[in-house]
Amino acid sequence: MAPNSARWVNAVIGVWLFLSAFFWPHSASQYTNTWIMGIITVAVALISVGAPGFRFVNTAVGVWLIISAFALPSMMAATRWNNFIVGIVVGLISLAGSAPSTTLRHPRTA
Repeated sequence: MAPNSARWVNAVIGVWLFLSAFFWPHSASQYTNTWIMGIITVAVALISVGAPGFRFVNTAVGVWLIISAFALPSMMAATRWNNFIVGIVVGLISLAGSAPSTTLRHPRTA
């Protein structure tokens, strides 16, 4: 997967995460966590298109989603597993490297 493609995929996953907060019942803490992490995931993914190092914020978001899936009270197993799986995917995709430089290098002439 091309690095900038990875940023766009994470943006789409962030939209899913945000919307999932409204699709089924959540505990108050899971609801708040889910929609906020969705917005952060989208924002970080979009910023990372121009500032590749910023993508590691989404690595942290992914780790938090994994932890919070089991640390926060949940009304439904669907919420827990959705956030857990999204956390894994966001974290892994955020580790895709930056686009290679397009600068052409010319050999030195003696």
